[in-house]
Amino acid sequence: MKLHYFFIDFPLHTGEAEVANTEIVHQVRDVLKMKASEKIVLCDGRGLEAEAIIISLEKKKIEVEIGEIRRNVNEPDKKVILYCTILKRENFELAVQKAVEVGVTEIVPIISQRTVKTKLNEVRLKKIMREAAEQAERGILPILHSAMDLTTAFAHCKNNDFNLFFDPRGEKISAFAGMAYEKLGIFVGPEGGWTEDEIEAARMAGCQIACLGKTILRGETAAITAAHLAAWLF
Repeated sequence: MKLHYFFIDFPLHTGEAEVANTEIVHQVRDVLKMKASEKIVLCDGRGLEAEAIIISLEKKKIEVEIGEIRRNVNEPDKKVILYCTILKRENFELAVQKAVEVGVTEIVPIISQRTVKTKLNEVRLKKIMREAAEQAERGILPILHSAMDLTTAFAHCKNNDFNLFFDPRGEKISAFAGMAYEKLGIFVGPEGGWTEDEIEAARMAGCQIACLGKTILRGETAAITAAHLAAWLF
């Protein structure tokens, strides 16, 4: 039987606890319509989790009995940072949601030369990311950074072990498979693609130019595909 995962905002500990997060209470009580004695999984967002038995459900809180704490085993072995140019609202939200599901650790929204939309609803995006991480039964809650321009992003990515800058004119991604790293950055461009100046700037910043195949992918498709390959298949 599937157990539902929830990220809590208090330190995880064994024994009785009170969950007062309104979103969790609403989801457990009103959406899932769970009852006392049923189990859920609580995660601290930093890799630890524990099964918890529901003792009682009230309008504004849930009383639980937290069992043995364990380390979540669903996380990729490496950290993947997705540098994704801001797409149209629904497309960017889809890219963020699915990238979290497949295992990215951080998401950095990018404003490039061909970015059309520059404003983000960070509150909504963080909610989407939380729900995606819970759906995927992950052990950490990925980080959403504030939007930055490409120059700032190149400075940020210097902390990574390796960075791939995706463009249809790059080398086949298979050329980079098998490389050892713990922290990988992946750059995905806007609907209109990167400019020549941006590609050259990426090279100067030490990024490797790679492609995801012969077909031209939409921004959200490229972000999801690249994230999955980076997290699990390299």
